[in-house]
Order: sequence, then structure tokens, then C-alpha cells
Amino acid sequence: MNKEEIIKSNEDHFMTVFSGRLPIVVDRGQGVKVWDSEGNEYLDFLAGIAVNALGHSHPEFNQALKEQIDKVIHCTNIYYIEAQAKLNKLLVENSVGDRVFYGNSGAEANEGAIKLARKYFKVRDEERYEIITTTESFHGRTLATIAATGQKKYQQSFTPLPEGFKNVPYNDLKSLKEAVSDKTAAIMIEVIQGEGGVNVGTQEYIQGVRKLCDEEGILLILDEIQTGIGRTGELFGYQHYGIEPDIFTLAKALGNGFPVSAFLAKEEVAAAFEAGDHGSTYGGNPLACVAAYTTLNIILREGLVEHTAEIGRYFQERLNELVEEYEFVDSVRGKGFMLGLEVDLDAKALVGEALEKGLLINAVSETTLRFLPPLIVTEEDIDEVISILREIFVEKS
Repeated sequence: MNKEEIIKSNEDHFMTVFSGRLPIVVDRGQGVKVWDSEGNEYLDFLAGIAVNALGHSHPEFNQALKEQIDKVIHCTNIYYIEAQAKLNKLLVENSVGDRVFYGNSGAEANEGAIKLARKYFKVRDEERYEIITTTESFHGRTLATIAATGQKKYQQSFTPLPEGFKNVPYNDLKSLKEAVSDKTAAIMIEVIQGEGGVNVGTQEYIQGVRKLCDEEGILLILDEIQTGIGRTGELFGYQHYGIEPDIFTLAKALGNGFPVSAFLAKEEVAAAFEAGDHGSTYGGNPLACVAAYTTLNIILREGLVEHTAEIGRYFQERLNELVEEYEFVDSVRGKGFMLGLEVDLDAKALVGEALEKGLLINAVSETTLRFLPPLIVTEEDIDEVISILREIFVEKS
């Protein structure tokens, strides 16, 4: 199929849930670059929305999946799975979690975390079931996770939503404290809001949330779907704040493009689940676990977390040059390779202009450009991005 046929097929047959799809057909990728079906080259600073942590076609990753495909792709969790056992150990040894469960998407992981929090209090005969979340948060697109999500645009078409969720302003401890009641089971937040606009939680706020949970005897759930697996310059976002969650969720970069998610919990909390309380046909299958184990192992072995912290600082410095140079470029926010650039321009239009110049990024609000490159990018790659942005901004001056 040529480009026009592919686009027409999608327009004719695919459900119209993605607006403003960009007019290219991605054909292949290598490292931090992708090529479309017409042979045009692009620098990929979106990485499948924070997914392709190792970039595209990483040889060791690809080889591991090929070898596993030739052995067995799927079997039920009725049986034990070696790749799952190896991944369990790697995740637990490198985090504050004691036990893990696998799913296929971030929404699934968050659903599991919500279920576990409720069950934790059920076994204690406490009628606590409410989950407090924050405005501008994003936790998924199932009915429960959009009820948890703090953005009305995702909710309004699907009411009535499941009950038991409260929403308060982000980075506002006072509002959070006022929302806690004798029905509160957990507070669920992102340490950096991704889809909400790359909004960074302050040290005072994140540490205050942990303290509040301790004082009120409720659970802290951290949604690390986007911030986890090295994205922020720490392996997990909570490490920036010197706190430990009771439950945290992972997806996106965990499988480097292969669908896999997880939620981890402290032993006391995880013990609330009994046989039959939760499950997944595909969750934790051999191929998914090989993808996740290989991804995480490479990230740890090659020092990509430290690389992200160091080169992420360089990226922020270069973006701040644009803030100094152009009055319509307002600010930079984020950590590591999870950065937002605030502009007094139409951000979505800028995404289209960047595409024409060979750069893939996206907009998370009308005025916020988001950068989520693979963790393997170099200073030279960043210099190329800055050069492209300058070309665009010069034309706006």
C-alpha cells in the first residue's frame, strides 16, 4: 500500500478516536531516527510517547525477542515462566516494591493498583474505598481510570463514571488535606504530570503527600507510567523526592515498545490480594517479560539512567537559551528527558512545522511542546533539535 492508500484505509475504517494525525507513515527506525514510507528521515524526540527508551531496533533487544519467539510466545499464568521470574527479581531488587503483577497497558496497571488499595482496607474491615487524585492528571482510558483522571475532557462523554474518586488541585497540600475523609483509601498522583503538561511536583508537595498518608493511615499510589524506567534521570520518579510509595505503576518504557505493564507494592499491602482477586490472560507472558527484562537490564548495565540525568541537564540548558532569545518562549520544565517548553504560540501548529523539518515532538496543551526522546540521545542530537526549533522561531520573530 502507498501512503495515500494507507491514510484512506484508516480514514474509512479506523474508529475516529485520534484527531489531527500527522500525515506520515512511519516505516522503520534505527536508534533515535525513523524513516517514513517515502524515505524521509526524522529525529524522534517523542519515542512513541516515552516508550522507546532504547531507541529503535536496538540489536540486543531485537535478538532477545527473536529468540523468545522461536521458543514460546504465550502461556497461561497457570504455569511458571522463567522470564517472569527473572523480571520479578530485577524489578524488586532495584525498587522499593516487594511484589509485582503484570498487565498489558498503563491503564491496566492503574486499575490493578486501585483494586489492591481497596482490597487492603476490605481485609481490615475498614470501609475505605475513595481514591484522591489531582487536576490535570492522567491515569488511563478505562472507566475507572478516567474517573481517576483529573481532566474533564476525558470524562464528559462517558458519565456516569464509577464512584469513589475525588479530584483536587495539583501541588496544593491544603486542598489535599481537606479532601481526606474516613472513606479515603489512597492518594494517587504523578510526581511529574505528563499528559497534564509536564507539571513537576515540588519537593514540599510530594514529601507532604507521603507524610499525610502516614498520618492518616492511607496508601500512597504513584503513577510512574511515564516517569518510570529512567525517564527523569532516576530509575523511578519517586527517587527524586526521598520517599517510598506503597504501590506504584509502570508501563511505557518498561517494554521498549512491546506492550507490558506492572504494578508493585510493599509486602504488607500486596498481601491483601488472595487467589482469584486479580488476573490477566496476557499479563506476564514470556515474550512480554523478555522484552521488559532485556530493556531494564540494558538500561541498568549501560548507565542510561545516569546518562539521562547528565544529558537531560544539557537539554534543559539549550532549551533555556531559546527562552532567553525569544520573548514568546516562556519557560522550560521537567526532569531528565521528560521536558516541556511553554510558548506563547500555537503548540500544535509548531508540531506540524517541526515535522516538516524532520523533528518528531508533540503538544500536551495549546501552548506546551513536549520532548520525550529515547534515553540514548546525545548532545549532538539535542543540538540538532535546538537548531530546528531556532529555524522555526526565527520565522515567528
